[in-house]
Amino acid sequence: MMHPPHESGKTRVAIAALDEIGRILVIPLPIAPDNPTLSVKNLNVKIRQPWRFSGETCFRNHSRRWGRNAPLSADQAARKTGGALAGKYRLIDIPVSNCVNSDIEKIYILTQFNSTSLNRHISRAYSFSNMSDGFVEVLAAQQTSDNPEWFQGTADAVRQYLWMLKNWDVDEFIILSGDHLYRMDYRLFVQRHRDTGADITLSVVPIDRDRAEAFGLMKIDQSSGRVIAFSEKPKGAELDAMMVDTTSLGLDEEQAKAKPFIASMGIYVFKKDVLIDLLEKNLEQTDFGKEIIPSAAQNYNIQAYLFDDYWEDIGTIKAFYEANLQLTQQPAPPFSFYDHDAPIYTRARYLPPSKLLDCNITESIIGDGCILKECQIEHSVLGIRTRIESGAVVRDSLIMGSDFYQSSQARQTNIDVDKPPIGIGPNTIISGAIIDKNARIGQGVKILNKENIEEANREDLGFHIRSGIVVVQKNAVILDGFVI
Repeated sequence: MMHPPHESGKTRVAIAALDEIGRILVIPLPIAPDNPTLSVKNLNVKIRQPWRFSGETCFRNHSRRWGRNAPLSADQAARKTGGALAGKYRLIDIPVSNCVNSDIEKIYILTQFNSTSLNRHISRAYSFSNMSDGFVEVLAAQQTSDNPEWFQGTADAVRQYLWMLKNWDVDEFIILSGDHLYRMDYRLFVQRHRDTGADITLSVVPIDRDRAEAFGLMKIDQSSGRVIAFSEKPKGAELDAMMVDTTSLGLDEEQAKAKPFIASMGIYVFKKDVLIDLLEKNLEQTDFGKEIIPSAAQNYNIQAYLFDDYWEDIGTIKAFYEANLQLTQQPAPPFSFYDHDAPIYTRARYLPPSKLLDCNITESIIGDGCILKECQIEHSVLGIRTRIESGAVVRDSLIMGSDFYQSSQARQTNIDVDKPPIGIGPNTIISGAIIDKNARIGQGVKILNKENIEEANREDLGFHIRSGIVVVQKNAVILDGFVI
């Protein structure tokens, strides 16, 4: 059942969050009290303020025109089907957990795809107490007589739900990207927006020249802090023109010299009336970052909020692979799930502890409920219920695990008909690969990409290659002795 907005007067701020995997977030929160002394530095996760955020969060599609029956690209498919992190989390857990840790408890998730897996994960992971009015609800894109189109982009998805957002008696919306790995207290972000009197505030990260060409950059007026120009992946002289003095955003001189560019994180705070006005007057614009916000720079006060901490855009197979393997770094990975004050939540699966027999494991993460026998694991991440047999070697790989356990009888039945059971078979070698859920890898298989092929589509054989990374598809069967 869809929760209606509260009717108790203007006691909330609304926040919306989006992602690039076909999901969006929208969130309403209680506004801060009329206390002019409340400042950003007084707000942090550890010290609860007398005011609280509460709101709705909704995830939605990125700005691709995906029809209902349009085939997914390999990258889209891999992100949509798994989004696994650290062996047990899903990518959507990151923005939702950030919301919960920022006292946001009313959440809508707008999704281009009505995913049974997503619905099940959300309903089981984020069930608030009966003593709370918090909720997380999934709202899928739909075709109606009034609007026959599916979501055409980030801005279009929010536009299609403006009828709902208008009913909330709130001051602001926050829009978040859901395919990023980071930890943020959104209260500081919202406070910056209020302190500057902005119409729109963008969360930005400082970056160096080497990375700048790969991002959408912005330039700010040094005196007012107002964002005055945007450039999408500039090069040469155009890149030089986007340099800014980032000391004005809080960096010291040494940091500012090393990182003279600012890139958008795809996270925004809008005043409610500004968001409604921009979406209703620019019906042809479907994307926030590429269309809505750049076109608003001339007429609206757009400010930047600097986020100078770990942030990784997991929008490609390579970024997804690398972000997972970076979590194995010791003693201090770039992003840690071991944070008592701002934990990352996920679904409780009540799996047994992992069981290991004479294994050699170095610099790796092992998820819950795994069964490993006399195998070698190096610099890898193993997801829940992963099963690896004797003599197998896994290096520099992400194994997503399985959705269920096979019984001993079922496994023997598979072996009797020359079909590999779920898991990694005996004497198999895997290096530099992603193995999606429920894959059946036979005996003596070699997944190495020794020829260093960068791109290949072999879905008929159960795999493809992206950026040199072999991706074995969900439910794929790789027979004994097969070499990739």
